[in-house]
Amino acid sequence: MEIFDDLLKFTVVDIIDVVLVALLLYYLYKLVKGTVAINIFIGIIIIYGAWRLTDFLNMELLTGIFGGFMKVGIIALIVVFQPEIRKFLLMVGSTNFNRRRKFIKQFSFLKTETLNETDVDAIIAACNKMSISKTGALIVFERNNNLDFLSSSGDEMNIKVTQPIIESIFFKNSPLHDGAIIVSNNVVKATRVILPVNNEKNIPQRFGLRHRAAIGVTEKTDALALIVSEETGHISYFKDGEFVVFENTTELTQMIKNDLV
Repeated sequence: MEIFDDLLKFTVVDIIDVVLVALLLYYLYKLVKGTVAINIFIGIIIIYGAWRLTDFLNMELLTGIFGGFMKVGIIALIVVFQPEIRKFLLMVGSTNFNRRRKFIKQFSFLKTETLNETDVDAIIAACNKMSISKTGALIVFERNNNLDFLSSSGDEMNIKVTQPIIESIFFKNSPLHDGAIIVSNNVVKATRVILPVNNEKNIPQRFGLRHRAAIGVTEKTDALALIVSEETGHISYFKDGEFVVFENTTELTQMIKNDLV
């Protein structure tokens, strides 16, 4: 009877509490989805559920074991989930308030259709031409995380994105072609940007510093990265620190548009 009495005392505040916890768990899942950390995340959820269940059933021995694991294991979790925690804190502490995306829209199931301002078609067209001439390029798309801390390492710009602009920036004799460019809301925010390089992942030797930089920036933030290889002319796309496979540039264009929404 006490259980039913507790259920009857379920208030609006309790409902809000449950909804907020569900949103938090969902976003954490989105952060680790597609990475090796997803298995650890699921395991933690299972252990936590078992802990709460044994506590509810007054199983003192198992409750003590699971409780001790949860308390001591928090230190290990901080180490294991360091990249994901960094991305989460960057999202929460982002100072990019002048963008049209609101915090709540970072949860994909709450997003409404918005106009994607970045001219992805022009960027892909430029990449296609640079691919033919084997002109190296590294383009970073800013999303929710503010990348001003990276922009400051290069030359700050405010140039509208067009195909000729992208091609001229990465032209081999251009003084701006070294490093990456950061694109936000159809504007080139900065050129010659120095990105953090990932040296931990094993990638094929044919890929160089541009690819490692793309892995680094997309691991540490929610940015997207597009690369044109100077050696092969191959176009690569990175998201969440991973290569994204695509069949052709038409599919790639749609992918980027969907990811930028």
